[in-house]
Amino acid sequence: MGDPDPTATKRHRLLAAFAADQNRRQKRTGILEFIRRAMAPARWLGNRDGYEPLRLRLNEALAFMGLEVDAAGTLATGKAAATISEAEKRARNLKADLLRRNVHPDVLAFCRPEWLAENYFHAVLEAVKSVGDKLRARTGLTDDGATLINRALGGDAPMLAINPRRTKSEQDEQRGFANLVIGTFGMFRNPTAHEARIRWDMSLEDAEDLLSLVSLIHRRLDAAVMPPRA
Repeated sequence: MGDPDPTATKRHRLLAAFAADQNRRQKRTGILEFIRRAMAPARWLGNRDGYEPLRLRLNEALAFMGLEVDAAGTLATGKAAATISEAEKRARNLKADLLRRNVHPDVLAFCRPEWLAENYFHAVLEAVKSVGDKLRARTGLTDDGATLINRALGGDAPMLAINPRRTKSEQDEQRGFANLVIGTFGMFRNPTAHEARIRWDMSLEDAEDLLSLVSLIHRRLDAAVMPPRA
């Protein structure tokens, strides 16, 4: 391609070059090939967190032309979006939303295969399992569910303390945190573990909120300490 405006800023220079080339050839293949090369996943090794938000924003614009860059960096075609909200909804995905929320990396590590497939049901299940895994790793316990949480976080001498537990407020916070973790296990893990998937209605919004909650739990557990035991 020619360079019709070499003194312009980079983005205006690129725009002018692509516009001139497309108008001359009456084809959009140049810009499409640029998108394919720029969004090739291999170019983003080591910058995973930057790739998905960029792909999300790009897809919001491409949706009006009936195009989308998929997770493999391939341009796919579909029905063109007619409204901004439709374009935004089509471009949204669980992975990009979680990255924007700065969800704890341990949550992402446990549900990575699931959110790549937009499988909210198993993303939630695996994320909640990750809390139990961390509790066992921190304490050496082998229990699961409420038994594990009560032994690790409950009682007058918890194995993991999220605060110094010197005041009544701090003791109440410790008990409340333990109850929060038990409630998370009971409300989400147990039903998803025992009900058929078709009966579990898990929306994108529900999944994001739960994964953010699990992220908060992980951050508190990371900062927790093991008090000396008599």
